[in-house]
Parts: sequence; C-alpha cells; structure tokens
Amino acid sequence: MTADEPPRDVTPARPALGVMSLVVFLVGVASLGAEIAAARLLAPYFGASTIIWANTIATVLLALSLGYALGGRLADRRPSRGTLAGLLIVSGALLGAVPIVAAPVLDLASGALADTAAGPFAGSLVAVLLLIAIPLALIGAVTPLALRLSLVDVASAGRISGRLSAISTAGALIGTFLSALLLVPFIGTRRTFLVFGLMLVLPGVLLAWRRARSGSLVALLLVVGIIAPAPADSSPDGRVVASADTEYQHVRVVETESRRRLLELNEGVAVHSVWERGAWLTGGYWDEPLVLAGLVADAPPPARVAILGAAAGTTARAFTHFYPTTHVDAVELDGELEEIGTRWFGLETGPRLDYVHADARPFIRTSTDTYDLILVDAYRQPYIPFYLTTREFFGELRARLSPGGVVVINVGHTPGSSELERVIARSARTAFGHVVTDQFDDTNVEVVASRQPLAAANLAAGRATLPRALQPLADDVASRIRPARVGTRVFTDDRAPVEWLVDGSLLDFATSGDDLG
Repeated sequence: MTADEPPRDVTPARPALGVMSLVVFLVGVASLGAEIAAARLLAPYFGASTIIWANTIATVLLALSLGYALGGRLADRRPSRGTLAGLLIVSGALLGAVPIVAAPVLDLASGALADTAAGPFAGSLVAVLLLIAIPLALIGAVTPLALRLSLVDVASAGRISGRLSAISTAGALIGTFLSALLLVPFIGTRRTFLVFGLMLVLPGVLLAWRRARSGSLVALLLVVGIIAPAPADSSPDGRVVASADTEYQHVRVVETESRRRLLELNEGVAVHSVWERGAWLTGGYWDEPLVLAGLVADAPPPARVAILGAAAGTTARAFTHFYPTTHVDAVELDGELEEIGTRWFGLETGPRLDYVHADARPFIRTSTDTYDLILVDAYRQPYIPFYLTTREFFGELRARLSPGGVVVINVGHTPGSSELERVIARSARTAFGHVVTDQFDDTNVEVVASRQPLAAANLAAGRATLPRALQPLADDVASRIRPARVGTRVFTDDRAPVEWLVDGSLLDFATSGDDLG
C-alpha cells in the first residue's frame, strides 16, 4: 500500500449508484411509513388529535435531523459498505421491535396522565420518543453515508446528491400511502412495523455479505414476528368475543357475565354500542334521543332520523323498533362497524334503516334530505372531531332540519367539567334559537337545539302518544331538562381548539385525584 492509497477498511470499492438509489428509496419508504404507523399505534391510548400528530411529526423530524448529522460524521470517518449495512440492519431490527415493546411503553406513558397529571401531550411525546426516535435517527444516518459512497468525483456531487434526495423523497411519499392505505388497514399496525423493518434489514444483509449469517438471523427473527399471532386481546369489562383492526381503529366486542355485549374502540375507556338479547332499551344515554323530539310542542313521531356516528347501531335499531314508520340514516365513518353490528349487535338494515359509510360533516353538506331529528354522537375518545362543534357545522345542520325538528349532540366530558358543553351550546345557538340540556350522568350530557321552543312540559304533554315502553323514559328525561349553560366562545372552522379544551379538563380531573371508574 502506497502513501497515497486510502486504508482498505475505510474506502472500499463503492457499490453502484443504482444500489445506493435503492437503499435511499427504501429508507424514505420506511421513515414516513413508520411515522404513519406510529400515529396509529398511539391513537388507542392518546387519540388522534392535532396535538398527537404534532408530537409524532416533531419526533420524526428531530430524529431524522440527528441522524443526518450522525450520518455525515460517519461518512467522513468510516465511509464503508460495512458501516452502511450495519446501520440498515440495526435500524431495521429496532423498527421491527417497536410493536414488541409498544404495549408496556404506551401503558406507562398513558398512565402518567393519572400518576403525574402530565396529560395526553406529555404522555404521547414521551411514548413516541421512546418508541421511534432511535430507529429513525439511525435511518436518517443512512442517506449521508449512501451519498458519500455514491460519489466518484466532486464534479458529479451536485447531480448525485439531487438524484438521491429526489429518490428518497419519492420513497417517503410512497411509504406514506403504502402505510395508510394498504399495510395498516390490511395487515395491522404491528405487522406494518415489521414489514418496514424487513425492508431495511434485507438490503443490509445483501450489502454485508461477509456478515450474512448474523444478518440472516435478524431477518429470520423479523419474519417469525410477522407470521406470529398477535397477543390475545382483553378487556376488564368481560370476555372479548371478537376483535379487529379496521382502517380507522381497533375494535373489541366484549361480552359481560350477564351476556350483554359492548363495543369498545381503541383504548376501551368508553363503550360505543350495547346489545342484550330481547332488549331494545339500554338504560344508557343511547336511549335519550328516542324521546327528545317531543320537547317541541305537538311534535309527531320523527319521520326521518339521521344518526351521525352510528357505531354498531344501538340507537338506530331502537328507532326502527319503536317507530314503525320512521326512516333512519345511520352514518358511520368506519364502515366495518356495520358488519360487526350485524353479527354481534342485532343490526338489521333494510327499507327503513340505511347504514351509510361516510364522514358526518361531508354527509350533511351533500345530503338533499330533510330530517326531523339529527343525532351527533361521533367520538374518537376522548375527542369529538373539531369540525362537528363549529358554527358552520350547525348552520349546515339547520339547512337539513325540518322546521319543527331537533338536533341532539352527545357531549362526553370528565366529571365536573362543563366547558365543552358550554362552548357547543353557544355555537349551536348561533344557528338555532333554542338550546336545552339533558344531563344524563356526570360524563354525558345531551345538548338539544331547535328553531322551535323546547320545554320539558311539551314532552310531558305528549307522553301518552309515545310507545308504552318509552313513557317512563320520557318522564326521566323531562325531569332532567334544563336551560343550556352557554359559554362565551363560539367555535368556528378556523378556530376550534377542542383538543386543548379536552386536555385541560383531563388535566384538571387528574390533579383532583378522582377516579374515572
């Protein structure tokens, strides 16, 4: 070796530019695909609000930035394909391990809400940092090293750098859609991480052919993880008889000791539908809308009802049972809940019950039908979508409501908190002149709005016209009707900080030392 010859272990023969192009493409796919999967992993514990997305995006950007800096140093000090292969294998293995360690990390981070009053913001930030920051930092280090190994001379540096950057960005775009549209919906979040891990490990193994045995072992472990069955689902409420990952959420059907079935979504904190053989009333807030139209004087049975957030159809099927002439449009963003409702919750679609797979706001905006009652009960716990709380939304509801119709908004909140209820009542009053509330319990209140006067006396006066089974319910509801407590703020499509409002109430509740259970 001459004085001008570089050390053999520092500057080996460079892989072809085509190989480096493939590497940075796969790195782009894995980095942004993992971001989408990470947000989905956090959703059952912290929701999917803009705050959670901000934490996820910020963590990805920070990790990649640190990785770029690390990769630049490695490119100067150890520009070898062995170094590149090691980065790919280790980052891929760590990415594939994310779902293995996710449950204890997320349980710990979400538990901080009660233990330290940190709130969803801090809890989700800690969780996403612990889960994906290190593998993404190592992924970020790959690109500068790949660029260094691709360079032949300084004259071509700009062209090669631009080409690799464009290829990496294209990979990131494909990874985003691959994760959101194909992998997560069809194979689940856990296997999505494992696929992206393999996507990095396998080219690392090919590059490090001298270390193929150790690389193959890592790849084999990841493959075993992909085909291994997922851990058994569980719920403190009873036996899980069915579970699934839909395009939007994790779903559990739980059967209690009394053989009552509950629909739990994501974290399982709230129940979204119930069913019991031979029963049509639940004893829960799902029953209230069956009589709330009677708050308007001389109101006939509703001819047409829209339920925005139908879940497995508890309220929808009750309407078709008690009101034989009523037509129900059950609107649900997650269309897979229709199949679950049909199989497990007695849901039967037909001439009087249409189950519509749509987002609530676009459905109302584009609908040409007029409704006598519109129920809004769309939650991704603990948040109601902001665009279902605004002045513009209530204006669109007014356009779809009959002159004597009513709008019912189920408002979920922590015990003792009324701020969300007040804001929604104030925002609804911008479109409807009359707003009252039915405080069902300490976590659910029905906000009822109409262009006509609303009064408990009207419901009591029309009691005899109701189905006999609903008359005791009407008495209970009439006893709870109160004038709405109206706040000072009006939410708009431009400004509706639902997440901050809800997070604030959760923080206040956590610091009070009370128990949600």
